[in-house]
Amino acid sequence: MKFEMVMPKMGESITEGTILKWLKKAGETVGKDEIILEISTDKVDSEIPTPVPGTIVELLAAEGETVEVGLPIAVIETDAQIETSVPADERAETVDEKQHQATEAPVKKPAGTKGSAARFYSPVVMNIAAQNDISMNELGTIPGSGINGRVTKKDILAYLKTRGAKQAAAAVQTETAFFGAGEVEVIPLDNMRRKIAEHMVHSKHTSAHVSLYTEVDMNNIFHIRERNKASFKRKQGFNLTYMPFIVEATVKALKEYPLLNAEMDKDDIRIKHFYNIGIAVAVENGLIVPNVFNAEEKSLVGLARAIHDLATRARTKKLQPDELANGTFSISNFGVYGTTVGFPIINQPQVAILGVGAIKKRPVVINDAIAIRPIMYLALTIDHRLIDGAMGSRFLERIRELLEEYDPEMDI
Repeated sequence: MKFEMVMPKMGESITEGTILKWLKKAGETVGKDEIILEISTDKVDSEIPTPVPGTIVELLAAEGETVEVGLPIAVIETDAQIETSVPADERAETVDEKQHQATEAPVKKPAGTKGSAARFYSPVVMNIAAQNDISMNELGTIPGSGINGRVTKKDILAYLKTRGAKQAAAAVQTETAFFGAGEVEVIPLDNMRRKIAEHMVHSKHTSAHVSLYTEVDMNNIFHIRERNKASFKRKQGFNLTYMPFIVEATVKALKEYPLLNAEMDKDDIRIKHFYNIGIAVAVENGLIVPNVFNAEEKSLVGLARAIHDLATRARTKKLQPDELANGTFSISNFGVYGTTVGFPIINQPQVAILGVGAIKKRPVVINDAIAIRPIMYLALTIDHRLIDGAMGSRFLERIRELLEEYDPEMDI
């Protein structure tokens, strides 16, 4: 039976997608839920799995082509029984039997699953792959020493030891082989970078940007993190960072200064009484801002889990476009790269964005004495059409106070 795979519906506001790369060719076999292509929308790049196993008969859309949601992009010859209990807006019809249906939405690859050519990967291997941005396609190239060629933890760790060196050598070889002194390399602007450029210019043209900054003594939170980081890593499986504290303090401050959690709609001010906090995440070819939805309902640990999950899925192209929509306030952590101070551009249609600098030990005056403390600079960019400098300053100082008020003896 021939199955017609369509451009999937990636979110409520998404009507089309651009095919970035086909990972399989006509004539090749694919397993169910195997990643078959990468697509780009105006919000996020995503890896798309095939809904059925079988053999690719034909690729109906070329790389770089933009296709409307619901239109066919590939034909797969399959013996699989196509499920019929899916919503009408998620159905994909077969070529031979139009009455059969299959879900088109991409699914998150479960830990312990089959990949290319029905190859099984254990949860441990899948977790290591996700943490190191190894795609299913790349995972399929790793030689396995386990039963039936299965990739073991030892295999993937050994691969990671040589992976960086090989990539660096390949990059140097490409650079020196094709471009000499005085030559100009021309790189086409990809879809994500083009959209980022459009959004940034739109924001500067829309809002009256004004930036403020303050310094925060992170001593109490530093001690909380030092006391709890080992047990936290053991219980949660990932590192405790400063970001959950910053998000928690920001949400508390937003409740006290609701205009910072608003947007302007022509002659109206729309104040949001919910807190969807966008966390800027650097990805391979740009920056995206997925949201921690209803952050006010989450504990410190819950915020840590949500932030870690968003960052991991953003870097492995597992985010859904809807996770990048309906944010009410955003935070950009450029300090992770060592930058001390920066002034980010507002994420429209929001009216402010918080910039987080690197935490560095500095000499400061405390009770008329010199002390060494971990200091962090916080920057706030506000839309001066709505937020005056006085309100912006009070809001920023309130975040500082909340961060400095954490009990250094608290357990997490």
